[in-house]
Order: sequence, then structure tokens, then C-alpha cells
Amino acid sequence: YCIACYYIIAMAEASSNLARYDGVRYALRVEQPGSLLNMYKATRREGFGAEVRRRIILGTYTLSAGYYDAYYLKAQKVRTLIRKDFEQAFQKCDLMISPVLPTPPYKLGSKINDPLEMYLSDIFTVSCNLAGLPGMSVPCGFSKDGLPIGMQVLAPPFEEEKIFKLAYAYEQNTDWHKQKPAIR
Repeated sequence: YCIACYYIIAMAEASSNLARYDGVRYALRVEQPGSLLNMYKATRREGFGAEVRRRIILGTYTLSAGYYDAYYLKAQKVRTLIRKDFEQAFQKCDLMISPVLPTPPYKLGSKINDPLEMYLSDIFTVSCNLAGLPGMSVPCGFSKDGLPIGMQVLAPPFEEEKIFKLAYAYEQNTDWHKQKPAIR
């Protein structure tokens, strides 16, 4: 449930936080002849990229009357359950390790036209944000195409020191950084 929950909450928060960037008091101002509304539209069109505009629109929808309870409030309840799952898991272990991506890394910009696929790639990394956990991505090797592979380390709240110690120990006891990526 992490991906759906995260993107509902993240987009709602993006919409709410970015609402103030109207070009009047904050952010870029695009002088547009005509009305104040034209200035707002031009400012947002030129000041925000496509992904940011997408998040604002989806977040505004999520927070709108009739959908707030169905999406945002429900996602906040799921977030609490995710946090509780991590609390239970950390009673049995000190740290958690997972891959950063569920697939080998892809080249920068190759998924730009498929936002859903890019969002799904966040499946392992968004859970720490939802649960309020410290997390770190540690490089641990290269794919067959020479792209970097990451290992994610998660710790209980306020136990960042454990992550730093593990990352340092990993770096000192492996030679991943000496590998030459096989760039094609």
C-alpha cells in the first residue's frame, strides 16, 4: 500500500504547499498583460515543470470536497498502519536493508514519458518517508549496463547513527567502489 498511500499524501502536500507560489509574494512572476488571473496562469505555466503541475492538479483533486475523506484521510490512516508495521519489525531487528529499485536502473530521462512506471519504481524508498524513518541509499555495485545499483538501509526513528555505521562498515569491507562499470 506504500506507493498509493505515498503518492496521495505527497501530491496533496505538494498542492497545498505550492499554492502560495502565485508570483505575487513568492516565486517567479511572469508579467502578463491583462488580468491578475492571466498573470497567475502565466507564472504557473512557466514557473512549474510538467511533473510539478501534474502533482498540483492531482493533489488539488485529492483534497477537494467529496474526495478528501475517500483519498487523503484514508491514506493518512494507512500511513499509521505502515508506521506500526515498521515498529513491530524493528522489535526483531536493528536495521533493514532493501534494494533502492525493484529493477536494474534505467538511463536518465528514459522513463520521462511514463510517470506511472517512474512512480512504481519508488516502491522501496517511499516507505521510510511515510513511516518517518531515517533511510540512506548506499552504492553497492553496477548493473550490466554500467549504471549504479543502490542498497537502502532503514533504521528506527532517531537511530541514524546505526545507518552511518553500517554504511561505513560496508564501504570498508567491500570493493564495490573499485569495480569498473561495464559501460556499453
